[in-house]
Amino acid sequence: MLELEVKMVCLDENNQHVVVLTDKEQKIALPIWIGLFEAQAIALRLKNEKFPRPLTHDLFISWCKATDSTIDKVVISDITPDSTYIAQIHLIHQNQEKIIDARPSDAIALALRCNAKIYMATKLIEFTHNFEDLFPEGLEHGETH
Repeated sequence: MLELEVKMVCLDENNQHVVVLTDKEQKIALPIWIGLFEAQAIALRLKNEKFPRPLTHDLFISWCKATDSTIDKVVISDITPDSTYIAQIHLIHQNQEKIIDARPSDAIALALRCNAKIYMATKLIEFTHNFEDLFPEGLEHGETH
């Protein structure tokens, strides 16, 4: 597995929301297209902003705390034939690991809220891009996070 970090949330040329994950060295980038609400949830956390009332991802983190559960890590684990990414949330409860199927956007939003690491299965490396090819002029152009 390869550890990734959230670099940014932005809009593509069709005004679709994209979360961009990179490796630590920013050599590769994995763009994942996500919905508006998930983009907002991720962007809020990147900016260290909070809503006055808990959003869905905040509620899940509160539930984890109330049940003495922790999110150990999230893994972007697979891709379907129609190019939909699959993620897993690795939850620890009563010293047992539970793996929960999730959308990558939800898994990422949760990982950011509890400082869990984000990984990508190595078999997905072929779906990554060279970071500099995606952002030849640097991040200041088109960055929204």
